[in-house]
Amino acid sequence: MSEAAQTIEIVGVVGAGAMGRGIAQVGITGGMQVLLYDAAPGASVKARDAIFAQLDQMVAKGRLEVDAAAAAKQRLTVVDDLKALAPADLVVEAIVENLAVKQEVFRQLEAIVGPDCLLASNTSSLRIASIASACQHRGRIGGLHFFNPVPVMKLVEVIRAPSTDDRTVATLVEVGKRMGRVPVVVQDSPGFLVNLGGRAYTQEALRIVSEGVATPAQVDAVMREAWGFRMGPFELMDLTGIDVNFPVSQIVHEGYFYDRRLATSPLHQLLRESGQFGRKTGRGFYEYDSEGKAKVPSPDAISSTPPIRRVALAEADDALGELLRSLGLEVSNFDDGEGPIVCAPLGEDCSSYAARKQLDHRRLFALDIAGKLDKRLTMMRAPGARQNLLDGLVASLHDAGRAVTVIHDSPGFIGQRIAAMVANLGCEMAQIRLASPEDIDRAMTLGLNYPFGPLALADAMGVGTVHEVLRQLQEITGDDRYRPSLWLRRRAQLGLSALTPD
Repeated sequence: MSEAAQTIEIVGVVGAGAMGRGIAQVGITGGMQVLLYDAAPGASVKARDAIFAQLDQMVAKGRLEVDAAAAAKQRLTVVDDLKALAPADLVVEAIVENLAVKQEVFRQLEAIVGPDCLLASNTSSLRIASIASACQHRGRIGGLHFFNPVPVMKLVEVIRAPSTDDRTVATLVEVGKRMGRVPVVVQDSPGFLVNLGGRAYTQEALRIVSEGVATPAQVDAVMREAWGFRMGPFELMDLTGIDVNFPVSQIVHEGYFYDRRLATSPLHQLLRESGQFGRKTGRGFYEYDSEGKAKVPSPDAISSTPPIRRVALAEADDALGELLRSLGLEVSNFDDGEGPIVCAPLGEDCSSYAARKQLDHRRLFALDIAGKLDKRLTMMRAPGARQNLLDGLVASLHDAGRAVTVIHDSPGFIGQRIAAMVANLGCEMAQIRLASPEDIDRAMTLGLNYPFGPLALADAMGVGTVHEVLRQLQEITGDDRYRPSLWLRRRAQLGLSALTPD
């Protein structure tokens, strides 16, 4: 950005709901005067009182000085007419997600504010260009997409529409910093960055459950304990609300002209249409009691069969052999024709592996060793697997202090599939220049609390490994959903980090 940011001292906020209230709060704590307006009578006053209560709570917890809280309160003014926003240097709109309504508000604002006043929308799903199309001076219009709750979530996406000028972008970045947020500049696109990038984690999980591979509880346990995510994808969807995340998924899928990599599942739609939205309705993928606590079925395999102590490796594999020995198993490279055979495929299912290696599928069992192995192990078997051998292996792993999730046949298990899809979508966002590789990772970790940004995740797994998992998934399923991003493919071919710029 070549142009310097302009000075912003007075911020107007249109909309006093949860988002508008949060934006107003970080505005006044950031040292700016804030004019808060809402069309609903009394809404702005109610929001002001809630903001003041939040500031008092921060003082009580020692997170804000008494004098600083008092000064912040003095900087907030409630107004009852949109025309009262005329002195503003910047107006941020945070109202209903309805394009026609937003366009009308922007038309009115353009006639009220001065020629140097910037206009920004907090929309999470509508294009800034669509909103700006109702205005005459589009260079001063951009997006400031905050996350809920605003005072807690540090990320703000600064959205650059095709007509947004450099000075507007630079100014919105500085405003975000003054508000104590971490700004990331994103191109105008369906779902922007975080709402686009977040599709892979939940939608591949939905695909796995829809295929009968595993239950929601099993998927959540694996992604938390073996892959380091703070929440599993199904508990996350129940928390945000299926009435929210299903429509966003549809908007993003449609906005990218039905790219298979962004398709959700009929199961997702089923819960939405049945009114099972998650915690807010007491039932989603899980049931919730009156206190909002989920009733989660056990994800653990159990066994009363005596442990098996000797296994054969399907092929030479130092990492797998070392793991099995550390778990107290005797490992042989010789198959006695009776005992279990163990493998650790990458992106492949047991059926494909058994057919390719001409192994007895009834005795073949696969372990996912791509994730963390200290708490939970994922075991997969082909159709027709011998139950006594499976139970014996589960007992052995239990004896070694590991929880075990046993799933049906699936190329890429659970974790490989989901992690590879998260990484691939991050690579695709870099490929289409949605944001810089560093900003993509920054936004995904701050906006979704992922343990890695998607490009760093690709590096942690190995860029070549991610590409191979996706290649196998695409070949086995025949689904274009698993098409590797060209960004990923080229870096895998050249042995480069996923963060390597063009």
